[in-house]
Amino acid sequence: MLFNSQVFLIVFLPIILVGYYLVSANRAYRIWFLIIGSFVFYGYWDIRLVPLLAGSIALNWTLANAHRRWPQLPLILLGISANLLVIGIFKYANFASDSIAWFLGAEQQRWSIVLPLGISFFTFQQISYLVDTARGVSRRYRFEEYALYVCFFPQLIAGPIVRHNELIFQFDRNPKHRDLYENLSRGAILLVIGLVKKVLVADQLALVADPLFAVAGLGNSLGVVDAWIASIAFGLQIYFDFSGYSDMAIGLALMLGLHLPVNFNAPYRALSVREFWRRWHLTLSRFLRDYVFISVGGSRAGSTRHMMALIITMLLGGLWHGAGWNFVVWGGMHGIALAVNHLWTRAGGKLGRLPAWLATMSFIFTTWVFFRAESFSAAVTHIWSMVGSGIGVAGDNGVNVVDVAWLFSVAALIALVGPTSQEIAREHVVSKPALAALGALAMAAVFLQVGGGTNAEFIYFQF
Repeated sequence: MLFNSQVFLIVFLPIILVGYYLVSANRAYRIWFLIIGSFVFYGYWDIRLVPLLAGSIALNWTLANAHRRWPQLPLILLGISANLLVIGIFKYANFASDSIAWFLGAEQQRWSIVLPLGISFFTFQQISYLVDTARGVSRRYRFEEYALYVCFFPQLIAGPIVRHNELIFQFDRNPKHRDLYENLSRGAILLVIGLVKKVLVADQLALVADPLFAVAGLGNSLGVVDAWIASIAFGLQIYFDFSGYSDMAIGLALMLGLHLPVNFNAPYRALSVREFWRRWHLTLSRFLRDYVFISVGGSRAGSTRHMMALIITMLLGGLWHGAGWNFVVWGGMHGIALAVNHLWTRAGGKLGRLPAWLATMSFIFTTWVFFRAESFSAAVTHIWSMVGSGIGVAGDNGVNVVDVAWLFSVAALIALVGPTSQEIAREHVVSKPALAALGALAMAAVFLQVGGGTNAEFIYFQF
């Protein structure tokens, strides 16, 4: 079920809100109500995937509790291995077999494997809980508490990646407290902001990026202008698409009286790659830091070990995003850039704000090509076009320069200037009714758009 669909906005969400607040006085009722609603939400997409989610929750909860009773047994290792096996089968089996077949010079018939929605998110979330259990920094939760923590519908499909100690304790709080109406209003405005980002900005940018990437996907070069237009369009699209989802997730949770961590903080204002990752997909960056980077050495054993840890972490982060060599290259490029950034900082290197921003954004938007391209070879073709190997000019591939310039200007203005979504919801809306009225008009525009039946999936649904 898509957040940007009429069935969610007109049917599912009102039922959840009304039902939840009707049973809110009883802790057990409201938890189980949200669990059932979350499974309905997940099963609406493909009911065949529900047993996998339920089984994953039950297995991880059982192993974590068994570890507390028998800590001498390798139960946590078993649980982590089981999670990695599940994600390996569903997400990486074809990638591994294709890579082996290519290396051997053979042909491999791809297996028909359905990729479960959100599998990277709910498996990694549970791995973090198992690791924290092994480290002795988690407590025992009741089954229904743990189940809701994993399957909570706002963040189930595409995050934010939430820690157990950030969410589960909130289940004790009756949502009908003195902040009820403030939470509802701030949550609603975040939902509207997220919908506007997705429907009115990201989906329009996709109409520019998709045809141009399709040209490179067929092995054809683009004109240098078209190649850069495609890269910039996708870079803006993925930001508005994913940050829009995160805004909606945080807003929906807030409407239920629950607080999720912020996932974006104006990443395109970053002046270095390091700062970019402190602003982009914050909960994933935090996960990679705490459960991968530190585990492979972190910054504890000198500069060389630090740089290698950065590269390894980002290589794994790239592979987490997708089963393809283009994702591995994307992650590796960011790992190398972070290592270079580390050396530059240690050497006392400095750039002015504008040169630093231009250098950072040039790197970010160039590497987005590997993230978006249909294959590694398509990415290489596109990159060569960006440096001038293509002979076309803007317009050769159906790009209307005027429309693109207007769309880019609006998107860049939102991304680079003014308050973030969280700042608008936290500091401005309640005290400025005019903004609330503007939000209502935006919601009306969104309803008109989604009513056309052309609702696009979120990019991160495939991860």
